[in-house]
Amino acid sequence: MFKKIVFMGTPNFSVSILEALIKNKYPICAVYTQPPQQSMRGQKINKSPLHKFAEKQNLNIRNPNFLNNNKEELKYFKSLKADIVIVVAYGQLIPKEFLYLSRHGFINIHASLLPKWRGAAPIQRAIMNLDKMTGISVMKIVEKLDAGPIMFKKEMKLTNKMNTEEVSNQLSKIGSEIISNCLNLIETGKAKFVEQDHGKATYAKKINKDEGKIIWKEDAQKIIAKINGLYPNPGAWFLFQGERYKVLKATLSDLKGQPGTVLDTNLTIACGNKSITIQEIQRQGKSKQKAAEFLLGSKIKKDLLLS
Repeated sequence: MFKKIVFMGTPNFSVSILEALIKNKYPICAVYTQPPQQSMRGQKINKSPLHKFAEKQNLNIRNPNFLNNNKEELKYFKSLKADIVIVVAYGQLIPKEFLYLSRHGFINIHASLLPKWRGAAPIQRAIMNLDKMTGISVMKIVEKLDAGPIMFKKEMKLTNKMNTEEVSNQLSKIGSEIISNCLNLIETGKAKFVEQDHGKATYAKKINKDEGKIIWKEDAQKIIAKINGLYPNPGAWFLFQGERYKVLKATLSDLKGQPGTVLDTNLTIACGNKSITIQEIQRQGKSKQKAAEFLLGSKIKKDLLLS
């Protein structure tokens, strides 16, 4: 078994995979995660989900603000003399000078079927694109983003009702189930790394909050895909009387009307094709609500036209 493993990750997606390694008694010599972020009001410091988990396990935690041109961190990383480095949604590109500092290199668990959706937001982009399939790819990290050879893939079906949180949880579970087998293949020299078809690569660029704005003239199914893809953050939203309303859940409706029109008393909004019925909504600065509860005190009524 490997004697020294470095694990690099940040969001919830990475936690169950580290947890699986610990349960299988893999020796984690260091955990790298993004540094704590100050909340918007500056009253609280928020540690990443992986940071919190690693603390509970009494692991050695490193959270440098950057790795590129960081001589101090490079020196420390070299001193670890790691057998292998496992990267799961870390949130920073790994500089090339780090890539040669472990015996078996860097292995990445990526939440897409590479070469499709390389980059920062593969789950969100797959859902927003109405893809029918996604999955997990285990690859060797090279200098170019998510372009390394692949040793393992596992597919997962997507439905139009699934949101990013649900898909992330399922893919993370898959990752936790296959990581031990992948490490065993690497350690015994049985892993076969196959080059990607780079001509088929697509890129999942980082989500911009402005992308969340709902354009009512778009197809209703496309709007639902945006709502699901951007759940829970940053969320799909519309403006009403200067306030932002985040739509958390919606279903497809066959009702039709001028795009943006509230068609009934159930919060059904007309789109470019068909309409959506909002199930859960969150007014700016307020807690999320079921649509029925929200409508009791809302000024958004039937026949109103939303911009």
